[in-house]
Amino acid sequence: MNNYHKFHIPVMGTAFTAETPLRVAQYGISSVVSIVDDVLLERLRKVYCEKNGYEYNEIKNDNIDHRAKRITSYLNLIHKLTNEKFKEFTNSTNEKLEEIKKYFSLLPNSSDVKKEFYKIIEDSFTVEDLQKWLCDNLSFGSIDVNIMTKVDKTNFHKKIELPVEYNDAHAALRGYAKSDLESSIIFSAGMNPRLYGYIAAFPDFYPDLNGNIKKKIVLKVSDYRSAIIQGKFLAKKGLWVSEYRIESGLNCGGHAFATDGLLMGPILSEFRKNREDLINETYETLIIALSKLNRTVPKKKLNIKVTAQGGVGTSAEQEFLIDHYNLDSVGWGTPFLLVPEVTTVDDDTIKKLIAAKENDLYLSKVSPLGVPFNNLKNNSKDIERDDKILNGKPGSSCPRRFLALSQQYNKEGICSASRKFQKIKIKESNNDSNISLDNVFEKTCLCVGLSAPAVINNNIDVKDSRAVSICPGPNLAYFSNLMTLKEISHHIYGLKESDVREDRPHFFVKELELYMSYFKEKLDESATSFNKKQEKYFQKFLDNMNDGINYYTNLFEDMKLNFFKKGDLILESIKKQKINLEEISKKIALLKSELE
Repeated sequence: MNNYHKFHIPVMGTAFTAETPLRVAQYGISSVVSIVDDVLLERLRKVYCEKNGYEYNEIKNDNIDHRAKRITSYLNLIHKLTNEKFKEFTNSTNEKLEEIKKYFSLLPNSSDVKKEFYKIIEDSFTVEDLQKWLCDNLSFGSIDVNIMTKVDKTNFHKKIELPVEYNDAHAALRGYAKSDLESSIIFSAGMNPRLYGYIAAFPDFYPDLNGNIKKKIVLKVSDYRSAIIQGKFLAKKGLWVSEYRIESGLNCGGHAFATDGLLMGPILSEFRKNREDLINETYETLIIALSKLNRTVPKKKLNIKVTAQGGVGTSAEQEFLIDHYNLDSVGWGTPFLLVPEVTTVDDDTIKKLIAAKENDLYLSKVSPLGVPFNNLKNNSKDIERDDKILNGKPGSSCPRRFLALSQQYNKEGICSASRKFQKIKIKESNNDSNISLDNVFEKTCLCVGLSAPAVINNNIDVKDSRAVSICPGPNLAYFSNLMTLKEISHHIYGLKESDVREDRPHFFVKELELYMSYFKEKLDESATSFNKKQEKYFQKFLDNMNDGINYYTNLFEDMKLNFFKKGDLILESIKKQKINLEEISKKIALLKSELE
């Protein structure tokens, strides 16, 4: 597969990129589908079967393996439809030349295949010659999938606990493993040893003699240490990690998995420095494991890709990441929420996204997962939640149960956003003043909220709420116009910049500011109960932030000319954050002295 593009579209929510491959894959752009919500995927499968004249046979809940079967069926369908689109595309005649040109118009001007195409059509050519050249040189974008490793709820059938392979994440993995796709599965939210062990049950994840892997493993990581631990763990099972996808801890959309003050720049620098060591160490482990398992050992050393995502917003930042850190691709997520041609967002929510400023985008506690969640103020799901509270009926009916992970009250699990859970907490609060009902009521039903845009846009007739949850990253504040696929592609590659606010900070600086605010908030929360454990955590956070600021100061001093007039502004912003960090350091020192 030829990967001509240097950007990819990461997973966003459950609905926002569920249909994206059908819209961009024929142009060679890779994207990621969430496979957490089998209910949504089954509904979309029905929609696309009916649109394309295919027979639809519902996979019902009474099928014990319905989750995996639904995921497999949806992925096979979009794989088939995408292949058909691409074949139609490469077999195009003169009448379809404009559509062919669109494929190449989305590529950067530096692309060799783009130059070669325009040279061909400038000269005299036959339709047959063009078709052959297209077939030989083009490929569609990868249809990748994402699993949150922590969303791995145990399931029951007729009150009987099912074996572990029927857990949510395990079943989703099996659904992908049995699909026709030749692509990648992205694991996010940290290591799940039991789930990783289950990968070994499926032959498509192992390399062949030439080192080809039909289904590749991608790990979303927040630091180098996590990458090498997880990479070696999988290598010991004969499994190769083909890509490490570094995501900003805070300058991203969705759930935010903050580091202990480790910043994006130093993390990327460590990957650049140690890339070959990472390959060598894990490959050596892989070979030993494959030999012990009597599996095929590749003839040559396997390679890895290193990619990054989180807050990137200009072509200069795109080029900087590719060139300076030797990245293979950069993820562009949040800006694509303003590209209706690509993502699935309802009209009402799009209006709110366009109008959103910095204060409208915040790190919330609405997720039942218990992880900070990027949120948009006044989204319709939160409005619905607040109305229920005012009417004395807090909580959701919890029809999906994907986040019913708390076993505090029963073995089958219960979601903290559910009506059942919140009723229990209301009763408990009568006898326990430590229970904050505000914190209890803050949780919202993400399962239904994140899938709602697909229900709305496809006019799916269901009883579910149509209120929408959405989780854009902070970067959204600086984009305020709808874009076409061509416009955002040209923006990414610097062919024509879209309207982005002039005062938008460099994405490294933005992340630094976010971490500084996060650090202050965490410290303030702990001030009244400061202990030795917290002292160790905050000191580590402080040290990492200091190292990060020093790294950025040196980086931008050396590269100031590369950023033209903004170089001085970037350095000035970093100096301000250094002063803020010094104030935090003084506060930590004071709290430490009070412990002695």
